[in-house]
Amino acid sequence: MSNLVAPHGGKGLTCCLLEGAELEAEKKKAQGLKKITISPREEGDLIMMGTGGFSPLTEFMTKADWKGVCDDFLMADGTFWPIPVTLSADKADADKMSDGEEIALMTQAGDLMATMKITEKFEMTEADKRYECEKCYMGEGTPTKEEFWKIAEEDHPGVQMVMGQKPISLAGPVKVLSEGEYPEKYPGVYMTPAESRKLFEEKGWSEVAALQLRNPMHRSHEYLCKIAVEVCDGVFIHSLVGNLKPGDIPAEVRVKCIDALVKNYFVEKNVVQGGYPLDMRYAGPREGLLHATFRQNYGCSKMIIGRDHAGVGDFYGMFEAQTIFDKIPTPAEDGKALLCTPLKIDWTFYCYKCDGMASMRTCPHGKEDRVLLSGTILRKMLSEGKELPDHFGRDEVVAILREYYEGLTEKVEIKTHKAATG
Repeated sequence: MSNLVAPHGGKGLTCCLLEGAELEAEKKKAQGLKKITISPREEGDLIMMGTGGFSPLTEFMTKADWKGVCDDFLMADGTFWPIPVTLSADKADADKMSDGEEIALMTQAGDLMATMKITEKFEMTEADKRYECEKCYMGEGTPTKEEFWKIAEEDHPGVQMVMGQKPISLAGPVKVLSEGEYPEKYPGVYMTPAESRKLFEEKGWSEVAALQLRNPMHRSHEYLCKIAVEVCDGVFIHSLVGNLKPGDIPAEVRVKCIDALVKNYFVEKNVVQGGYPLDMRYAGPREGLLHATFRQNYGCSKMIIGRDHAGVGDFYGMFEAQTIFDKIPTPAEDGKALLCTPLKIDWTFYCYKCDGMASMRTCPHGKEDRVLLSGTILRKMLSEGKELPDHFGRDEVVAILREYYEGLTEKVEIKTHKAATG
């Protein structure tokens, strides 16, 4: 009997990834099926359904699921879910496909990823897409729809992703045939929920906190982890190894940074590093909820939520991703509620007068005594060849990042959040 938190949805890990003879038979069958090309985001979503990371999801969402998630954080069957997981297709392709038909899902590189049985086709009009954006991507940083749309289509990568979807959504169960490049590209880091759960159980952990990373691990991240280690059995440093936006640092560089930090500044037995294959949606508070939902499947009972979690630009309030946990529904039916709870931590920084890392809750000193730490600021300063303030990052990590930036032939402008610079 596991002491870890149960997977989300009350059905255990629901894995759609085929193996062995079943996999070979499905690949052979797929050769004769109609094919559509999926986006990188949809590819990551498929892998998560395949490995059980998106339990209890085993299919792309119906219109009723989509609407319920946008409006109430609930799928049609009453299961909590924070953000739509849909599959889009061109109208010409969708018109050739009928309900009940099986199709093959191909990556943009032409690799076979999955098969799918179509149970519903529904149109996603421009109004529908805008509705999803307003419900799932609009935050306190842009309190009115007018302010939001004035900048969102140019500056919000998640909104651009939704608005760029093809006009028809296809719903239905999937059979996943590949984990893509991740097992080979990130050996020992990329892992499935079954693998992380097994590792946590072998360590005797029951209370596990997850740290979400898309930026290099700096001193604030380190501090957040160490707070969590004090109150939990261990910490799962869980990095996104899927696609990011221009200017973000590649996963292999971030993995090296984490390795250096864990080796030199942590008791290694209390920390596990892992990677997961999703693309960032940059949905701020909603994505914070998604991070907690699938971390529950990986065996984590706590989700570290700090400042501007999963945010982009000035679209969200600094701690909106914390307060949203207090506003979500709690389904009464067993297993359908979110069980992974937030570990809410205030803005953290290095304070010269405290002579160490601190937070707004523990440090009485002024802004002039603090080194404000931000992954975005770190990337911006390094990309511009600037010297970092003392105590901004560990020397071992900064050296890895400088080597990466010195090797770049093309620079990308990096925008910072107003609050992070003020």
